[in-house]
Amino acid sequence: MDILYAIVVIIGLFIFESIASIDNAIINADILATMKEKARRWFLAWGILLSVFLVRGILPWVILWAANPSLGPIGALTVTFTDDDAAMAAMESTAPYLLMFGGMFMVFLFCHWLFAEKKDCIMPGERFLTNQAPWFYAVVSVILLAVVWATLENDPLLAFAAVAGSTLFFLVQGFRLSADKKSAELGHSEKSDAAKLMLLLVIDSTFSIDGVIGAFAFTFSVPLIFIGCGLGAIVVRELTIKYIDTIRRYVYLKNGAMYSVLVLSLIMVAEGFGMHIPAWLAPVSMVVIVSVFLYISVLRIRRGQVPVCPTPAAR
Repeated sequence: MDILYAIVVIIGLFIFESIASIDNAIINADILATMKEKARRWFLAWGILLSVFLVRGILPWVILWAANPSLGPIGALTVTFTDDDAAMAAMESTAPYLLMFGGMFMVFLFCHWLFAEKKDCIMPGERFLTNQAPWFYAVVSVILLAVVWATLENDPLLAFAAVAGSTLFFLVQGFRLSADKKSAELGHSEKSDAAKLMLLLVIDSTFSIDGVIGAFAFTFSVPLIFIGCGLGAIVVRELTIKYIDTIRRYVYLKNGAMYSVLVLSLIMVAEGFGMHIPAWLAPVSMVVIVSVFLYISVLRIRRGQVPVCPTPAAR
């Protein structure tokens, strides 16, 4: 593997994971503020074992191994660093299904943000679409129907991968909504710190899945995913305690992350259909998009202009 490519991928994964986890950091900070110092230290020190080493390290490895059982556990871990032609051929044969699976998950993730989540509006049409939250389900259903129709006759497994990706999205979303409800109940309650710690671990795990699935747009290398996403997760831990109020001011970073998700999802779906996309496009496009929205955030801070879209749940 080219060392320059590996560095670009790690940087891209690091930035993507850090920016995409801003919501996670804010939720963590709100809950940690109600907990005792000992519990906070435990979460920041030992909670990283679950969110970084278990989810960001083991989950992509398990996904690759499950998709390529012939590689075995060691082969799934090292396939991108090997010269074994048989292993590379096995990886290439299943890559379209993994990419379609991840691409549909990411498409649904973007659409949910666009239609059904509170956001700081900046792009044309965002305010209007946020007012159409109930149409999220109609839009993603049509998208899934179109993808399945396009793949079913020629490659039923590709259609199955698309359905599996959408199913995973709704499973993760269900856990996340449940965790959000619990966080609202526990955030300012007298419940034990142990209960809040368990909630934080669940929230961390659900947010971690987004980063792991999106990482497949950058690479299939488990070590690179682990390094890039792991570093991003560690940064989120630091932001949770030290700089969360500062990060809240850069209101359009989340927008940049989600438009990056859109681009990554389109790249993954296109590659799932067999199109050749340059390997550098995913990390470079993500860095450019996030940089643009960071610049816009800085300009709006200076001008004191921060328009906020209506909250879908409040209507």
